[in-house]
Amino acid sequence: MQGFADMKISKGKTMQLKELLSNLNYECLYGSLECEVNEVINDSRKVENGGLFICITGMKSDGHDFVSQVIEKGARVLVVERDICADITAGALVTVIKVPCTRYAQAIIAANWFGHPANEIKTIAITGTKGKTTTAYLIKSILEQAGYKVGLIGTIEIIIGDKHIAAKNTTPESLLIHKYLREMVSAGLDIVVMEAASQGFKLNRTAGIIFDIGIFTNLSPDHIGPGEHVDFAEYLSCKRMLFTQCKKGFVNLDSEHYPEIIMGHTCEITTYGIDSPADLQADGLELYRDNSSLGVCFGVSGLLKFQASVASPGKFSVYNALAAILVCHHFDVPITIICQALLNARVKGRIEILPVAADFSLMIDYAHNEMSLASLLKSLKEYEPKRLVCLFGCGGNRDKSRRDKMGEVSGRLADLTIITSDNPRDEEPQDIINDIKTGITKTNGQYVEIIDRREAIAYAIRHGRAGDIIVLAGKGHEDYQEIKGVKYPLDEREVVQEIFK
Repeated sequence: MQGFADMKISKGKTMQLKELLSNLNYECLYGSLECEVNEVINDSRKVENGGLFICITGMKSDGHDFVSQVIEKGARVLVVERDICADITAGALVTVIKVPCTRYAQAIIAANWFGHPANEIKTIAITGTKGKTTTAYLIKSILEQAGYKVGLIGTIEIIIGDKHIAAKNTTPESLLIHKYLREMVSAGLDIVVMEAASQGFKLNRTAGIIFDIGIFTNLSPDHIGPGEHVDFAEYLSCKRMLFTQCKKGFVNLDSEHYPEIIMGHTCEITTYGIDSPADLQADGLELYRDNSSLGVCFGVSGLLKFQASVASPGKFSVYNALAAILVCHHFDVPITIICQALLNARVKGRIEILPVAADFSLMIDYAHNEMSLASLLKSLKEYEPKRLVCLFGCGGNRDKSRRDKMGEVSGRLADLTIITSDNPRDEEPQDIINDIKTGITKTNGQYVEIIDRREAIAYAIRHGRAGDIIVLAGKGHEDYQEIKGVKYPLDEREVVQEIFK
């Protein structure tokens, strides 16, 4: 038997069904509302006696197809978005609740089940095409140095005190979000920083939460295709939802999509920027480079006035820093702590410099689309390397249009491109490489192709020259490579260490 997801939320407690359905529009199609529930679940394989089963329609399976099985297992309540009463045996002790959208209902039920933990902790949500992860860690780092206890829900991991949980989605399913929030409240945390992906809004994973702060970084076409967004307009509209779900919005004024992002907002808006006169502005950007870092020094003006530095390259690093500074200003963090924390913050797989060579710079970054790769390479070129070497591939079973675009970007901006594999998934690696080559051959850029990513990394290192900047792009924090449905261990940090040994 298959279910929608491996998710079961039970804490050995019971709750009245009417309480669970608070703040929901629903219709009772079958059974009685006068019953108790001892678990909330959306995985048909894990249903137990007395549970509430939410029928979620997913990409690969539909919870409505498992009604008979979950009733046999003892499900007490079914939450559906279409009538399934014909599948119920007469006299069955089950209640069927119909709602307009089970994903939305799941979010509200999860909040009710866990006692609305989002109301007991300060919540910060970050949305945008890129910069979410780096900004989240920057905020967490600065606030913790100021004495706050901060949790994190993001692309790489969930952090609850000393507990680190590997993330499956940038924004988890709503049942997990409220479970994590309750654990954070119980652990005595003050603040949680969450990456809010467009899919999270589209699938109602954050429905019902009013964030204390919402942050918008930037926007470019991404996640458009089967199973994601039908077009850029939908992608933008999902990002925009954050500013009807927060009390204060911190928004990048330099984004060309700024007017569209704040359209219909219900929160107080504060802006940050570099090129436009914003509430918090950076100016006088100066680059610096040493053996272990590429960074930027800049002045801050507007709501605050001081000099700051970030130990990561590029204009986009300054934007991330400005967003973090606004948050810390909101929480009255002293400027001295902000400055020190900005210099010390590091994020795995985000412009992560590996200090392994004295004569050239080697870094790992998650850039995996046209905009992020172009932004990264342009920023690195500003440091005037002897050569800029870019190693990357593209994921299989994903939008093919990004492949030739990324090839063209690297061919135009890098001195040498090493085309290799990313996560080929079910596609042939050479077919993906050929797609990338259609873009790079439109330029005069030099390139080599090496299918095996380990061999490609070894080639990049062994051919490194003094003054080079070499970037391994696309994998970032990931420690695996997915090939034909199997995830093989591949942590680029370990690969690099092995090569240097």
